[in-house]
Amino acid sequence: MPIAFSIAAFAAARIAYAGIMAASDKASPKGILEAALYVHDLDAAERFYGGVLGLERIMRAGNRHVFYKVGQTVLLIFNPVETRIADPDSRLPVPPHGADGPGHLCFAASAEEIDIWRDRLTAAGHAIERDFNWPNGARSIYFRDPAGNSIEMAEPQLWF
Repeated sequence: MPIAFSIAAFAAARIAYAGIMAASDKASPKGILEAALYVHDLDAAERFYGGVLGLERIMRAGNRHVFYKVGQTVLLIFNPVETRIADPDSRLPVPPHGADGPGHLCFAASAEEIDIWRDRLTAAGHAIERDFNWPNGARSIYFRDPAGNSIEMAEPQLWF
């Protein structure tokens, strides 16, 4: 009898687990709340993202980070030298993080806005690396921020 009970208990647990997994499989992220890039010169990043791109600055914390509002998303610009250091006295228990080398970020823009951005970036001394149409007809331009990150402006139809 104990074996039959164990098999029944196992079967019931398996059915319950399958129900939980089925419900949790339906949960997925609703969007990207934050996106991060890493730079070593926050002053240059501020001149570029706040000045050239005109993003609204949310806050800056010394030489550690500067944050910008981009629609319903926040662009986090971190100095990896600072963010790799764990701060045991911090009231916010964010784990250390950082990256080296060029990252990539893409901003959404209409075809008309891409023309405006191209002119604005060129006038500000930022070379356009690529300007092309994807197979689905969406247009993208690529350029670099002062830290060497690859930044793109693309029509949303690239993906949607």
